[in-house]
Amino acid sequence: MYAAPPEILAEIHTEVPEALRIRGRSSEWLYGRPGPTPHSFLEGPSFDRAGHLWLTDIAFGRIFRVSPSGEWSVVAEYDGEPNGLAFHRDGWAAITDAKRGLLRLDPETGTISPLVPRARREGFRGVNDCTFAMNGDLFFTDQGQTGLHDPAGRVYRLRAGAAQADALVSNVPSPNGLVLAADGHTLHVAATRDNAIWRVPITEDGGVIRVGRFIQMSGGLAGPDGMALDVKGNLVVAHAGMGTVWIFSRLGEPLLRIRSPRGLGTTNVCFGGPENRDIFITESESGTVLRARWEHPGQALFSHA
Repeated sequence: MYAAPPEILAEIHTEVPEALRIRGRSSEWLYGRPGPTPHSFLEGPSFDRAGHLWLTDIAFGRIFRVSPSGEWSVVAEYDGEPNGLAFHRDGWAAITDAKRGLLRLDPETGTISPLVPRARREGFRGVNDCTFAMNGDLFFTDQGQTGLHDPAGRVYRLRAGAAQADALVSNVPSPNGLVLAADGHTLHVAATRDNAIWRVPITEDGGVIRVGRFIQMSGGLAGPDGMALDVKGNLVVAHAGMGTVWIFSRLGEPLLRIRSPRGLGTTNVCFGGPENRDIFITESESGTVLRARWEHPGQALFSHA
């Protein structure tokens, strides 16, 4: 049993401007969700090489870009449900869209095109989040409505240059955020409805062996969601429904709890800012991006060459 880690309070970095808050309009993605219709639902935080923060709005199919000076713009708006967003080393971005599958975004033009709309001959259940390996392989989760009642969520890998993705794991109760270690052989997956982080070892030939629970969590109204790694291998986990971001050591020991000053919908995280040591957190339901300083830089997500 571990002792409670120290706690800090995140600060508000930025939030959806009033002019971009959608009022009085429903969303197909919101059907069945309790409570009032939100003006947005932020996810997918990711920085490009120029220091712009990119965000998705699942509820209304929008892709936001926030400049280093804090100016918001809508780069794309379409009929979809964009969630995860990750930049390829060549500058384009992959988007996981629960309605349209795996998409490709041209950040210069805002053009969105299909990347992998289906899993071979069957449709996805609802893709959720994604991350690139340094070699250009794309890993992504297919969550849909899976859970402990139906542990059939999948984790896929799309090899660089391939046209179809291969399922690595197909029995996850609600696979959500995921992050790949720098060695390219350890994939961490947030199994939200299991309230756990799974460790997925990847062999030299690309196979998967000895998948297991790395961290068993508790509490909250949802479970672990988006994740990031720092250069020391410490794991940053957004705990949705708990208003918390946890930092665990590479051995799974709790090091720090970051509390939200705004709400419980802490859904995703990324590193950025000076020296890449700031953790940026989406508090989805209020349309807020939080920020907290960490002692180690985040792991590089793509080559800057």
